[in-house]
Amino acid sequence: MTNPYTKQPTKTRIAILVFIKGSAAPIVLYVENPITVYEELKKTIETGQNRLYEKECNGPIKRISFITNQVSALAIQEEPYI
Repeated sequence: MTNPYTKQPTKTRIAILVFIKGSAAPIVLYVENPITVYEELKKTIETGQNRLYEKECNGPIKRISFITNQVSALAIQEEPYI
């Protein structure tokens, strides 16, 4: 896909969206291996483990910690960037 304004190819990046119970907006995580992190979190939620999850990130959020039983949903988002 090409950006119509600059005629350059559009770059995309993948983010993991973590929806926390009681929070209005998701936490957006930019990590090295987003698919691996998504699968890891999904497996933790499926097993019902109640543990502290901590991860270093590459975006505006540099480090995140949350309790896994507070996650209500996960999503993978692909987004264009400049």
